[in-house]
Amino acid sequence: MRAVVYRRPFEVAVEEVPDPRIEQPNDAIVRITSTCICGADLYVYEGRTGAEPGTVVGHETLGVVEEVGAGVTALEQGDRVVVPFAVACGFCRNCRAGSTGSCLTVAPAGRAGSPYGVAPAPRAGGQAEYLRVPFADANCLPLPAGTDHESDYVLLSDTFPTGYHGCRLAGLSPGGTVAVYGAGPLGLMAAYSALLCGASRVFVVDRVPERLARAGDIGAVAVDSSAGDPVQQIADLTGGEGTDTGVDAVGFPFPTETGEGGEPAAVLDQLVRTVRPTGGLGVLSPCVRRGPDGVAGDAGPGTLPVTIHTLVEKGLHLGAGRADVRRYDRQLRDLITDGRARPSFVVSHELPLDEAPDAYRAVDRRADGYTKVVLRPDAA
Repeated sequence: MRAVVYRRPFEVAVEEVPDPRIEQPNDAIVRITSTCICGADLYVYEGRTGAEPGTVVGHETLGVVEEVGAGVTALEQGDRVVVPFAVACGFCRNCRAGSTGSCLTVAPAGRAGSPYGVAPAPRAGGQAEYLRVPFADANCLPLPAGTDHESDYVLLSDTFPTGYHGCRLAGLSPGGTVAVYGAGPLGLMAAYSALLCGASRVFVVDRVPERLARAGDIGAVAVDSSAGDPVQQIADLTGGEGTDTGVDAVGFPFPTETGEGGEPAAVLDQLVRTVRPTGGLGVLSPCVRRGPDGVAGDAGPGTLPVTIHTLVEKGLHLGAGRADVRRYDRQLRDLITDGRARPSFVVSHELPLDEAPDAYRAVDRRADGYTKVVLRPDAA
């Protein structure tokens, strides 16, 4: 089959790789019809995860069940499904508590959670024509048959539930206020989720005019960080009080091939200053990864110089961790099906799988017009 594989830092290629096969009775093989390029895929692309050359990348997938193992009971050939980005067994302590993003069964020793296509897990990713899904009954969400809302439903794999998860981590309540730092696909989805949850005001911080315009289009208050300190801007807009909650949808902004980047923990520090005393923070994005030369020394050992004194002094609570997709995906699916949610507003490009290398370069360089890319393996 054709698949997008990691070759070396800043290089992926579409190559022929062996077809996946049923390895365990609870496996399913899914023929992929849509798969996304995620911000987390850029960590692999830039060589920051230790991926081996030839690794099939990608973890946001939607498709049709092609084959099921003898132990699969809830799926059959021809079912249309979306696959959560991280594998969950469904029966470990964390999964039974709803924390499917931190499954203990499938994780490497000492870690929680195991996404597709990301080292150190050896599991092949989903930017391919086919994907093997372990524990298939627990890892395939059924969708309405057909092809409707393809670009909406594929975002149930990661981006939509992860944005929603950020609001939950921060403790956002109906009528509350939230500051979302970052207006990429994840930040926009966190802002969108906040509005779905009944937030009274949602502030979205970024410096890219196109992204800020999208935030304004969904009803958020766009805050241009290039125009001045965003903390002060939000303070002025809230009568000096700050917001009830905040979401970090940026993470550690590593330098890209172009040399752009920022200081470690800058966004987290800004959130600590933005949110009012006793408020909450939701940290969605990875804040540190190993990487090319030039990354700030403080980040090298896996530490970030956060102003912990201010966080403690203000009595803030901080939630972090991978999204528990299965905790939210059925409800979010039904919002899409019933026309109450259209998360595909973040999608800027729908491209054939063969155009993945060019798409990765454009997304990594933040080329004008690129936000979220959906790849179609069956497109010409």
